[in-house]
Amino acid sequence: MRILVACEFSGIVRDAFTRRGHDAWSCDLLPSERTGNHIQDDVLRHLNDDWDMMIAHPPCDHLAVSGARWFREKQIDYRQQKAIVFFMQISLANIPHVAVENPIGIMSTIWRKPDQIIQPWQYGHGETKATCLWLKGLQTLIPTDIVSGRKARVHYETPGRDRWKNRSRTYQGIANAMAEQWG
Repeated sequence: MRILVACEFSGIVRDAFTRRGHDAWSCDLLPSERTGNHIQDDVLRHLNDDWDMMIAHPPCDHLAVSGARWFREKQIDYRQQKAIVFFMQISLANIPHVAVENPIGIMSTIWRKPDQIIQPWQYGHGETKATCLWLKGLQTLIPTDIVSGRKARVHYETPGRDRWKNRSRTYQGIANAMAEQWG
């Protein structure tokens, strides 16, 4: 299968699908952190490139409830509206199989409720980070390795220039489950 991993700079999900024999490509405005098939560009320019599946990680900084205290400011300067439009352009792409992930946020009200909410602790990581999945043509993920000792590590990520990057990377166990179950 030809798989587009939209808005992914880490290469984690792309590489999980590649290891299973798929022609997987990540696409992001940033360069990839790992060597592999990567398109450094605006993903909207590549939605019609004959993909069989897309796993998308649109930016959440203007959509997640964790930033609700700044929503009014983000509405005034249209950052939130632009983020909503981008989310919807990704979600409604003409690709047969689509998974769009984002934290709990306003898209559940503006568009529709997610098909599933997953946690890293369901896939081998002793951490909490509720992640919504909106699915088209895909089944919900089945947990692969439920663990205890759950902590909200990403919530307490040290402030700094790479905080957003560290908080946005997909956990390897979740990427592996996506590749095994959807690939």
